[in-house]
Amino acid sequence: MSVVNGATGAESGESAQLTGELSPFIEIPRSEWAALGLKTLNPLSEAEVAQIRGLGDFLDLEEVTDVYLPLSRLLNLYVAQMQSLHASSENFLGQHAKRVPFVIGVAGSVAVGKSTVARLLKELLSRWEGTPRVELVTTDGFLYPNAELERRGIMTRKGFPESYDRMALLKFVADVKSGMAEVTAPVYSHLSYDIVEGEKVVIHSPDVLIVEGLNVLQAPGSGQDTALSDFFDFKIYVDADTENITSWFLNRFQKLRESAFTNPASYFHRYAEVPFEVALETAKLIWSTINLPNLRENILPTRSRATLVLKKGTNHRVESVLLRKL
Repeated sequence: MSVVNGATGAESGESAQLTGELSPFIEIPRSEWAALGLKTLNPLSEAEVAQIRGLGDFLDLEEVTDVYLPLSRLLNLYVAQMQSLHASSENFLGQHAKRVPFVIGVAGSVAVGKSTVARLLKELLSRWEGTPRVELVTTDGFLYPNAELERRGIMTRKGFPESYDRMALLKFVADVKSGMAEVTAPVYSHLSYDIVEGEKVVIHSPDVLIVEGLNVLQAPGSGQDTALSDFFDFKIYVDADTENITSWFLNRFQKLRESAFTNPASYFHRYAEVPFEVALETAKLIWSTINLPNLRENILPTRSRATLVLKKGTNHRVESVLLRKL
């Protein structure tokens, strides 16, 4: 699959562009960002936070209070304003105002913690007045089945843009955004590392839909006029230095080797049976030949398209927030 941000070469140059004089973003230090949520009580318990936290990720009540409560409040304000604007627009056009979901895209690397961010925002947003129904869909379900990836000769590029059924994903989000009462998406199993044949997740007219995935902020594909992110009302990019993500990826691989990979049904069961040193070298090879190229070619270039960037430091702690200027 993939990765995020780097600190050398072209990657550091792009990082400077995000915060330079001509940047469309304002950078808010963690302390100032945390102050924005001081009047908001954290609705989650330590046990709930532990359930949300991803394997190898870091998340505690302080991180939720300092970073994600202010973010959820900001998103709640955006939802309210979007609904008001939509109603005014429909009234101006003389049409019946039909409430449509507010769609949030969450992008970033494998092992950067974007799945944890998406799950956490789902829980927090569902506690705010006006957004009780929040749904979450990951783009993994729109990967081509392994058999199709093998047929196309791109199994080793799983997670790259060409490994997804982008038209199906685009139609799914477009249908949700059009206000369809019921929309379905395929289901992906991380155990079998494949699409679950015949299984679907059903989305029923949510107030908010969160779409999480590696390439959700990507520009339109070849021959396409529309990008997936054209249907997003708010776009989040989870960012970190490559050195940190590398460490997080290898650490998570080790934890998976000691847990999920021990299941004989796991696609990666073989890594639980070989010596640790052998498995670790394989993980490093996967990182350097698949994840890092995907980051540099496809994921990192989409960071500048975000509405908000969460800049993580060591141990997954968010150090600052970049918010696009209005």
